[in-house]
Amino acid sequence: MTRLQVVKFDLSEVTNSDELHSILKDALEFPGWYGCNWDAFWDAITGLVEMPIHLKISGWNTLSRRLPEDAKLMQKILEDMKIEYPELAPDVEFD
Repeated sequence: MTRLQVVKFDLSEVTNSDELHSILKDALEFPGWYGCNWDAFWDAITGLVEMPIHLKISGWNTLSRRLPEDAKLMQKILEDMKIEYPELAPDVEFD
């Protein structure tokens, strides 16, 4: 299976954690039983799905204002992936 070049999604309309995880699940093609929490997100991106080469996330500033803790955790997890699995981690663009 070939890694997708780019996956883009917009988080500017997200108002809660459930919506955020739903968008992540759909955009990154997580399995139906995805747990919709940050531990499950880590497990999914490091072992369940192949991440794209580039991840373009728009609406980041809006998300950070509305859900600062979720935004912080998501950013940290993506940074941790870059450190622990550099060959699998996407280049992330927060817009």
